[in-house]
Amino acid sequence: MVDRFDLSGKRALITGGGRGLGREMAQAFAEHGADVIIASRKLDVLEQTAAEIAEATGRTITAKACHVGEWEQVSRLADEVYAEFGRVDILVNNAGMSPLYESLSAVTEELWRKVIDVNLAGPFRLSALIGERMKEAGGGAIINVSSTAS
Repeated sequence: MVDRFDLSGKRALITGGGRGLGREMAQAFAEHGADVIIASRKLDVLEQTAAEIAEATGRTITAKACHVGEWEQVSRLADEVYAEFGRVDILVNNAGMSPLYESLSAVTEELWRKVIDVNLAGPFRLSALIGERMKEAGGGAIINVSSTAS
């Protein structure tokens, strides 16, 4: 019987991969055979997470600093990943933010733009950059994570 969860030989890129759901996805992908690149703003957290997952699974886990709300950083991430690894088979746009505020009218324009950049613009840009390369390579999968708060 075919193992539908076998990711052997696959390479996954997960944003927001240092903690929470992103970390758990990175762990699960690695347990099923994938090598994983985790990206987030906090490189120190990513490096610790990468080391722990690599030790537990024996897979290659790579940490990359990237603020997904910054298009230049997203472009750099895509270029670095392809220069180092040659391909991405699975992209998981998991990074996001859901700030607390007293009321909708209390949300500043600055906060609004930050939320849009991180939750919408960054994943759009990364999907475009990675998706085009996936298409050229014959395919891949893009997973966009959302929450009820968004």
